Amino acid sequence: MASHRLTRAPKATLTRAALGATIAATAFAACPAQASSVPEAAPAQQRLAPPADAGKKSAEDRPKPTAAQLLALAKKQIGTSENAKGGGTKFQKWYMDSPRAAETIKRDGGDRQGYLNAAWCAMFVSWVGEEMGARSTVGWDAYTVTYARWFKNNSRWGAAPKPGAVVFFSWKGRKNLDAIQHVGFVIKDNGNGTITTVEGNTGNGKVEERTRPTSQVVGYGYPDYSA
Repeated sequence: MASHRLTRAPKATLTRAALGATIAATAFAACPAQASSVPEAAPAQQRLAPPADAGKKSAEDRPKPTAAQLLALAKKQIGTSENAKGGGTKFQKWYMDSPRAAETIKRDGGDRQGYLNAAWCAMFVSWVGEEMGARSTVGWDAYTVTYARWFKNNSRWGAAPKPGAVVFFSWKGRKNLDAIQHVGFVIKDNGNGTITTVEGNTGNGKVEERTRPTSQVVGYGYPDYSA
């Protein structure tokens, strides 16, 4: 996996040029991590509250989904693949046109077009939440570290692999948030030190179901699902 994705230079080059190191693809073909400190999320993202455009009719007007409903949508995306440049998915296209992109560009630099070929695991998670009308509880971001901080700042962070939880990974098993490199959804705890997940931007740049060791998990964010 790593060697295949490392050869895809256009993605890494375009990502760094357009969005800076915070959105750059990693050597493990996952989603970005940054060694240096990063800005906190924008104030509007620090609490689980309706977004600024909540007065408009949108998917957010729907009842909260169950974890099973959200996972069903996420799994329907399995097989979705990026193009030869490492982009072009509907998740990236959606994010680049979203109001959130303007906020993350202000925070991270770059421009909207840069998201089209950027690492997209966090954009996949964000898209699923948006499609389910659960943006305010699933969150939305393109940078895995700030995404995790959003859950932690809202007291929805922990160590239990619950179905539907947003799972954040560090391939070297580091447990601090700044080490996060990838994100997906938990499908189930296998009870043997592994979890089954659904993730975007994994393998050969696809949405896939994966089995991951819990030793690579930094932590879990817990959306507020319907019972």
